[in-house]
Order: sequence, then C-alpha cells, then structure tokens
Amino acid sequence: MKLIIKNGRIIDPSQNIDQIGDIIVADGIVQEILPAGDSSADATDARIIDAAGMWVVPGFIDSHVHLREPGMEYKEDIKSGCESAAAGGFTGLCSMPNTKPFTDTVETVEYIKAKAAKANGVKIYPSACITLDQAGKELTDMEALKAAGVCGFSEDGKSVNDMRVMRQAMEVAKSLDMPILDHTEQAELVRGGCINKGASSELAGVKGIASEVEEMMTIRDILLAKETGCRIHLQHISKSGTFDLIRLAKSWGMPVTSETAPHYFTISDADVIVMAPGEGNAEAVAAQKHHYAVTENGAVVDTHKKMNPPLGDYKDVHATIRAVMDGTVDCIATDHAPHAADEKARPIDKAPFGVIGLETSFAVSYTELVKKNYITPMRLIELMSTNPAKILGVPGGTLAPGACADIAVIDVRKDWVVPETGFKSKAVNTPFAGRKVSGEIVMTIADGKVIYER
Repeated sequence: MKLIIKNGRIIDPSQNIDQIGDIIVADGIVQEILPAGDSSADATDARIIDAAGMWVVPGFIDSHVHLREPGMEYKEDIKSGCESAAAGGFTGLCSMPNTKPFTDTVETVEYIKAKAAKANGVKIYPSACITLDQAGKELTDMEALKAAGVCGFSEDGKSVNDMRVMRQAMEVAKSLDMPILDHTEQAELVRGGCINKGASSELAGVKGIASEVEEMMTIRDILLAKETGCRIHLQHISKSGTFDLIRLAKSWGMPVTSETAPHYFTISDADVIVMAPGEGNAEAVAAQKHHYAVTENGAVVDTHKKMNPPLGDYKDVHATIRAVMDGTVDCIATDHAPHAADEKARPIDKAPFGVIGLETSFAVSYTELVKKNYITPMRLIELMSTNPAKILGVPGGTLAPGACADIAVIDVRKDWVVPETGFKSKAVNTPFAGRKVSGEIVMTIADGKVIYER
C-alpha cells in the first residue's frame, strides 16, 4: 500500500530534520521526503494522510517492557502489549526476560517471536536472561541466544549478585558485541522495602529503600564494564547519585548508556501518600479506589505508585530532568509492568512493584519536558526513538529513504486526561490517572501498514 503523509512537521534526529514536508511510503519503505505540496504528482493509488499541524516522527522504540508472556498472560500478553504499544506510538519493544518460564533458552525466544509475528505488526526484540532461571549461578548459552535473535542480556527484576558471574557474563557479551541491559539493585539492602527511604516512608510508617541500593550496584557494574570493555545499558535509573556515577563513566569514555522513565521525572515519593496518619478516616479514603491501602500507622498510600526502583524525592526528580537535559540519560523507556487489579489491591508491602506506561509515555514526556522547555522536540524523539534503536542495534529510529516505514503521527495540540481505566493494555496500574497531558497519538504505522488510528 502506498501512503503519502502530507504537511506534517517531520522531526527526525537521525537526519537532523525538523521541517514541514511530505513523506512518501510504498512497499513498507520510506521512499522520500519532499517539501510540503511537492508530492501531489505521486498521489495515484495512494492513501493521503493530512498531518497539518501534527508531528510526523520515527515510531518509538521502548528499551524496557514487560509483556508477561509466557506464563503471566492474565496480566498482559504479547497481543495486548502490542496493541497498547501501537496506541502509544511505539513500533518496537525490547521485552524483558523475567517471564514464566524465564526467557533463558532458544525455545522460549522462538515462542516469543512466533507470538509477536501474529500480533499487530509492532516489532518485539526479546532480551534473554544472563543466568539460567535468573538464579545468578550459571550463564545462559549467550551465543545461541544471540543467534536466535535476542537484542541483549538482562536479569531485569534483580541483579546478578555474584561479581565473578557478572564479570564472566560481561566478558562473553563483549566477545559477542552484545549489550548487558543492567538492572542495578543491591538486594541485601532492600530487605522488605517498598518505597523510597526518607520522609515519605517515615510518614507512611513503612520500610524504605535507600538510594544506595541502586548506586552501589551501579558502581560495581561500571567498574566491571571498565575492566571487560563490555557495553552496558543501565536500566530505569532514578537517583541523583547514580546519574553522577554515569557522568563519571562517560567521562572515562566508557560505552555506558542509560535510561529513565516518565514517572521518575514527573512524580516523587511524596505522591505515594494519599493521606497522612490522623488526617481523616483512613478506611473511608482507602475504600475510594482499589489501589489505595492503609498502612499500620494509619496513612493511606497509592500502590499504583509503587515501582522498582522506587520514586525518588524532589531532589531525585530534578536530577533526572537534568540528566535528560545534559545527555546523561540516553533514552526514555517505560518499564511497562502490568499487574492485575487484585494484586495492586494488596497492602503496599505485599503489592507488586510496577506500573504501566506505553500509552502515556509520549504525552507525559512531551508535557513535562518539551512544554516546560527543558528539552527540544528533536531531543525528545532522539530519546524515544533514534537512541533506543542504536543502543539495541535494531532497525528503526529513522525516516531516511530506504528505512522501514515505522512512523508515528502525533497531535501535540490535543489535551487529554489520563483515565483510570480503558487502556489497550489488560492492566490499569498507571501512576498518572487524572493528570492532564498534551499530545495524542493520531496514527501509528509499522512497515508501511497503519496499525493504530485514532
């Protein structure tokens, strides 16, 4: 099918393009970019899409998504995850390997790829476990997994605690020219913590997770990467001290990249507290929403704002914005982590970590970063599309002629309120419900095929 996307604001960091123009798509490929109006002679047998006043950008690529399949399809499956992704402007997803069974064999990788091929056209790039069963003892067959098509190796959900095993993994990954997608968490320091350690955990009367949990493992893995020469991509970074460590590693010329997520530069640990102890009838307030829970000291907290790593304090929020601005952060991921409603209805120390984010990522990022003049539109698309493609070594992130026609069309003039329910995802555990945002995905195109349309 031939498409002509006319009169849009074309933003493509890979070509340093920010201009009004037309894009010609045929046979799933970007054919050319023309000045606005110059495509009229090519309109025969084409679908014309008028994008006047809208952005036309390379489809987003998410470096960190939990699709839950195989094994936890009641939370999400590949089909629903891909539909959620398309509604958010995403055309490529890197799926995390903490599935059931773990994505630690060629057979499981092939299963995921087969399921993805039957979905809506969003490309799934599986990551594989670093160790078998994520037990932290024996490495997976990383060479065979690379041959099967994984884009990197991750123990996401936990870290490889044994330093010897992690160094061995980095040595193998280096020999294969593959990245380690690194979840940095010193597990011994968590010990039942559920939100950020500080004023909010004290107010709620719950055990907190200190910044050192993220920082200490980051130090270790940066030094191991320095020793081995392995590329590491630090996942879901949230703390000011960790950003300082990443800056140091980059100043050494190391192949270190990092991601953060919209919740870390938008909301803080103070937002976890719905009501402080003694301010009212805690049980009545908690009854208003299934994800509100009463703590032992009578505070009401929001389990939809419980994620790992936890939301930081205001200093961490501002540090995350600064890191996005100065290049310390290389991409914005969602860490899309769907859970069933009854799981998030548990007490906060028993509720699972994680929030959804595919359908809100662009709008929240645009609203909080671009509209507030922290970054340019070009930088946002670089963070959400061009850089993730480079880091993962996958197609996309460009509108250059000859590239796959993975495209998002966005109306940044459109304001909307993040709903409580009604997502394409099976889950509703968004931390942004009720927030007014700008930027609506009008159309998502994958390989020249319209896979989502408002």
